[in-house]
Amino acid sequence: MQRRLERPAGTGYGTKSPMVILTFLGATGTVTGSRYLVEVHGTRILIDAGLFQGKKELRLRNWQPFPVRDAQEALGTLTAVPFGQTFTIKPGIDFRYHRQGHILGAAAVELRVKVAGGDHITVYFSGDVGRYDVPILREPEPYPGSTYLVVESTYGNRLHDPGDPRDQLAEVVNEAAARKGIILVPAFAIDRTQELLYFLRELVEDESIAPLPIFLDSPMAREATVAYRSCALEHDAEMRALMREGVDPLVPPNFEIVGRVDESKRLNSLAGPAIIISASGMATGSRILHHLKHRLPDPATTVVFAGFQAEGTRGRRLLEGEGEVKIFGEMIPVRAQVRSIPSLSAHADADELTIWASGPATAPKEVFVTHGEPEASQALADRFAGRFGWRCVVPALEETVTL
Repeated sequence: MQRRLERPAGTGYGTKSPMVILTFLGATGTVTGSRYLVEVHGTRILIDAGLFQGKKELRLRNWQPFPVRDAQEALGTLTAVPFGQTFTIKPGIDFRYHRQGHILGAAAVELRVKVAGGDHITVYFSGDVGRYDVPILREPEPYPGSTYLVVESTYGNRLHDPGDPRDQLAEVVNEAAARKGIILVPAFAIDRTQELLYFLRELVEDESIAPLPIFLDSPMAREATVAYRSCALEHDAEMRALMREGVDPLVPPNFEIVGRVDESKRLNSLAGPAIIISASGMATGSRILHHLKHRLPDPATTVVFAGFQAEGTRGRRLLEGEGEVKIFGEMIPVRAQVRSIPSLSAHADADELTIWASGPATAPKEVFVTHGEPEASQALADRFAGRFGWRCVVPALEETVTL
């Protein structure tokens, strides 16, 4: 059932606006399921369509009745739109993408709607905001200002470790190598995998770690790595310089890409020390589950998480120290070492979100804080309200607001 967000009397919003309705269909109280429905001028626009992960009640939301034919027709209408280029959905409604530096192609959406008198209202959806001073990709473009802002809050109540993630990664690798164990890295196929490969290459070159065998066991990550290598316009200065020198920044020594399923299964007999990088990043599916099922009972194994682990995911349960986890319907004992390097996350922390939001040309009338667990979203809402004087609210699932 939909509920409407109430504003204080006397705000006067919408006196010049057409009927613009925003409904929050996901990423409320959770970092998954980003989905925002905008209805304007009789047109329905879905901003994002994220997958729910974690608790069962969230995952069940992925199973909505939808005709296969409609899905196939929708795929046929996909159109690539460059950053910064205005795209008209219909007269009076257009949008632009703004680079966010979170992963390759990550973008904020600036939606503009024409109102009476020729003016516009803008709704700015941050999407996932990336990091500053990290390798491979260009930094996020700063928030330019808008009438309304919908902003993520994954790390809204936390700061990343100021230490160098290379040093932390080297420590984990060297400890595991001393035990002659396998290092399993559940990594998101897009960006976390590529950054890990980048750091591992640097660490071997600096002789901070031994040149251990490194296996990339993820078909999606393999394709993503090709895309990262080829999209020169999205590379930061350091990445471009390395490529000009003929260095492949994403290929460390002793690196092997695992393709076929039978090749993946052969890794079960692999003796350590060695590194296996495989999706998915929260250990919710894909080939990493087979490796975890096989290796978690072994005390010599080290499992390293390199990104945020949502509540209810297998990755979160492992980080919280559960003694056994269910994989393929079987309870698997956890005797492996479980480590985390949170600073490898591709999400901006609370300070970086504040930097990103500072100095807009136009302050938003209202900010909707989403894509975070409840404490993180509320903390960022309080931070932005205190720092900028903005009216910030944390919407609930299926809440609706008329702009």
